[in-house]
Amino acid sequence: MVLASLRGVSFTYAYTEQPALREIDLDLEQGLLYAIVGPNASGKSTLGSLLRGIVPHFHEGELTGTVQVLGKNLLEWDPADLSREIGCVFENPFTQISGIKETVFEEIALGLENLGVAPEQIIERVEQVVAQLEIEALIAKNPNELSGGQRQKVAFASIIAMDADVIVIDEPTSQLDPESSDAVFAIIADLKARGKSIVLIEHKMDLVAQYADRVIALAGGRVVLEGPTLEVLSSPLLVEHDIAQPEVTVLAGMLADAGRPLARVPVTRADAADLLRDRMKGARRADRS
Repeated sequence: MVLASLRGVSFTYAYTEQPALREIDLDLEQGLLYAIVGPNASGKSTLGSLLRGIVPHFHEGELTGTVQVLGKNLLEWDPADLSREIGCVFENPFTQISGIKETVFEEIALGLENLGVAPEQIIERVEQVVAQLEIEALIAKNPNELSGGQRQKVAFASIIAMDADVIVIDEPTSQLDPESSDAVFAIIADLKARGKSIVLIEHKMDLVAQYADRVIALAGGRVVLEGPTLEVLSSPLLVEHDIAQPEVTVLAGMLADAGRPLARVPVTRADAADLLRDRMKGARRADRS
């Protein structure tokens, strides 16, 4: 089933002159992890907000073109109904905490309470999510006193508890250290393994290369590339549009420029390690002969 279909979509925020999105044509399938990448002000967060319905229901502006989400025109969705179908984890974990609950357990349960879920079901579901994310040590703490990494885990727990089939995640590691970033991506990997549809806005290209099924590259509000992760991240068009490539892809380019190209262009560290290992084996065989 199609997750979303966009045809000729442009969006300009109220009180601004330049469109944040320009003539977007996209089809997103369910069950995949899409990564949206691009430089600052390229339209990444706006595209994520559009898929979630935050644009134009909450951020006003001029929307042109057609947006279908889960088989229904975006403008026909009731925002509350769409929020049940598509969860959202924001970039800043400090803004996702409600601020009205005194414990992490209550914070995770808040969304379920708003949906009118029975208390016994709420308790069961929150306990399951807490165990899944291994955050038992946090449940009695005040969510307003947690670190950034801990808050981001609680934000994920709140969304997972609501069991949405689609999750939009906006730069979840931008304010986290490497250890916390790895923990967040372990959660994302688990969601992917459970068949969730994920739209991930992320600037850490090595993580994108490792986890994404397909990549949407934006520049100036336009889609400049969309396709399988290997195909997009290895494309020289990224560099032309000031979009970073994974470190190993840059290294492969430097080797090629030096006349020592690898057998293929890697985008993940694992693939690069395999290619370099094969090269070393070949060099040893050549030395013996």
